[in-house]
Amino acid sequence: MRRGHQLLLLQGGAEFFPALVEAMDAARQVVHLETYIFEFSGAALMVAEAMERAAHRGVAVRLVVDGVGTPHVPLEWQRRFREAGVVWRVYSPLGRLGLLIPSRWRRLHRKLCTIDGTVGFCGGINIIDDQEDVALGRLNAPRLDFSLRVAGPLVQDMVDTMETLWWRLQAARSARQREFRAAWEALRGSRPVGDFTALLEKIGQLGTGTEAEEEAESALPPVAVDGARASLLLRDNVSHRHDIERAYLKAIGAARQEILIANAYFIPGRKLRKALVLAAQRGVRVRLLLQGRYEHFLQYRAARPVYQKLVDAGIEIHEYAPSALHAKVAVVDSRWSTVGSTNLDPLSLLLAREANVTTTDRRFAALLRQCLDTIVTTSGQTVDAPALRARPWHQRVLDRIAFGIMRATLYLSGHRY
Repeated sequence: MRRGHQLLLLQGGAEFFPALVEAMDAARQVVHLETYIFEFSGAALMVAEAMERAAHRGVAVRLVVDGVGTPHVPLEWQRRFREAGVVWRVYSPLGRLGLLIPSRWRRLHRKLCTIDGTVGFCGGINIIDDQEDVALGRLNAPRLDFSLRVAGPLVQDMVDTMETLWWRLQAARSARQREFRAAWEALRGSRPVGDFTALLEKIGQLGTGTEAEEEAESALPPVAVDGARASLLLRDNVSHRHDIERAYLKAIGAARQEILIANAYFIPGRKLRKALVLAAQRGVRVRLLLQGRYEHFLQYRAARPVYQKLVDAGIEIHEYAPSALHAKVAVVDSRWSTVGSTNLDPLSLLLAREANVTTTDRRFAALLRQCLDTIVTTSGQTVDAPALRARPWHQRVLDRIAFGIMRATLYLSGHRY
C-alpha cells in the first residue's frame, strides 16, 4: 500500500464511460486500453469515438481486446481505427480448434486503461452498453458493475503491466510473420518495429515530474477520496498466480465485524470457503451479493452446491434481482476494500489475467459499503437453506453434474481448486 492516491468509484457504464471519455479527450500523449469485451454499439460507441478523436490529434492510442470476449472488430471500425492511427491487438485469438486447447482457457479478463501515465481506470466494466448482455440479450435495467478511477503512484504499475503485455503481443505477431529479429527486439522492448516508431517516440516523451504531467493532474476533476493508501494487485500465469486470492484471504481472516462481497461468478475454492465459514463462526456478519440470472450452465449450476454449504454455516446470500450483476467488489470491516475484474471462481483465480485495486482508506470503504448495503437491502433476494433443499431433484442433479464437470476440467488443466 502506498499513499497519495485519488480514488473515485464509478457505478455502471453511465458513470464509467463519460469519465473515460473525458480523460481520453484530455489526453496529450498516450491512451492505452485493455478490455475483455468491446461491443461497438449503443453507449459503448462513445469510447470508440473518443479513441478515434485522440488518435486524430496525434495521441498514441493502443487497444488490446480478448480473443473470446471480442473475437471480431467490425470492419467499419477497423477502417476508422486504421485511418485515425489507433493500433489494436487481439489477445490469444482462438483459431480453428478454439477452446479445445487448454492453454487457450487463459484469457485477458482485466479491464485497465491509462491516460498519459497520470490517470488510470480499473474495474469490472467491459466496453459494452449497460443494457446489452452477450448471454442474456437486451436487459430491462442497467447491469450492476463498478470501476475505479485512480490518480497516484499505482498508475505507473498499470502502465508497466500494460506495456509488458503490449510488447509481448507485438513480439508474437512479428514471430508469426517470421520477423524473428523484430520479435526479439520487441520482446526486449529495446526499440520499436515497423509502424511502431512514431508510437514509441510519443511514449518516449513521457517523463516523471514533467510540466505536462503536473498540468494533467491539476486538470483532473475533484474525486471522492484524496490521499488514500492503495495498491494494484495482478493475477497472471507467471509471477502473480495467487496475489489477489491471498489478499482476499488475508482480509477475510482479519475480519472482526462484517464482510460484504458482490461478485458475479462465485464458486470459491476450498481456502476461500473455509475462510468465509470460519469468519461466520467467530461472529462476523458475512453477506454475499451474487448473480441471480442464468447465464451459463457451469457457472450457474456449479455454484449451487457451494451455496448450500455457506448458507448452512450462517452466511447470508442475496441474489441481485433487477438485472444482471457483473460486479467484483468487496468491503471488510469498513477498512479494506477492493474494486477490480476478479471473480471468485476458478476461471479468474487460476487461469485469467486479472487486475484489482485494493485500499485501506476508511472513507472509500465507507462509501462502497453504503452503496452495497443499499443495493442488498433494496434489490437483493435472500437465498435460504430450506429453499435450496426444496428445489426439484433434477435441478440438484444438474448442479452436481456441473460441479463435477468443473472439477474434472480443472484437473485436466493441471489445477486443484
